[in-house]
Amino acid sequence: MILFPAIDLKDGKCVRLQKGDMDKATIFNDDPVDQAQQFHAQGFKYLHMVDLNGAFAGESVNGDPVEKIIRDVDMPVQLGGGIRTLDHIKAWLDRGLTRVILGTIAVRDPDLVYKACELYPGQIAVGIDARGGKVAVEGWAETSELDVIELAQKFEGAGVAAIIFTDIDRDGILTGINWDATLELAKATTIPVIASGGLASMDDIEMMTRPEMQALEGAISGRALYDGRIDVPVALEKLNKV
Repeated sequence: MILFPAIDLKDGKCVRLQKGDMDKATIFNDDPVDQAQQFHAQGFKYLHMVDLNGAFAGESVNGDPVEKIIRDVDMPVQLGGGIRTLDHIKAWLDRGLTRVILGTIAVRDPDLVYKACELYPGQIAVGIDARGGKVAVEGWAETSELDVIELAQKFEGAGVAAIIFTDIDRDGILTGINWDATLELAKATTIPVIASGGLASMDDIEMMTRPEMQALEGAISGRALYDGRIDVPVALEKLNKV
């Protein structure tokens, strides 16, 4: 069971948003490389990153700090935000990124996801961000009529390495992960699911150790880590035993 520390990038800095609102960004570190090194020193094994500006722009905007982290920090990294073409995917994987997360383009062009999985097996994840059970796109600025499970099942058999499922209404506000919806998704697909959005405390860590949670690959934590609400050594010890 993996606990993924999150680095969300806005204007080159580590921030956390509330419910995806770019106007409600709290800066936690001006130096993303330093933050990644801190996470590595704490014992985390895998880093989750999002280029928030890129999600709106449709192309990578915060590429420099991501490249520096890939180069200078000995951790596998998965990245989402503004990656919407095969050229984008190839460029990032060539730079040493471990896994690319496709969000908006997975809704707009599912065939591209299939092609990417064929070209880069094991390195393509799909980000499904939901508001009220419907898939949101374009940096969460738009909500589609597409159901979460409906989208996930489009990629059965495609070779998608993981689905990162985020409940936008809980993201960044420390109310706890929407475990019911996450497990419902995990049961509806054979693709490994990573929970995201709202991880709040050690109670969520305890939840991750329950037998029914073994359907998941792990969960992402952002604000709760930055705020010190997670006892990292204890959390990692518990999850390493699962």
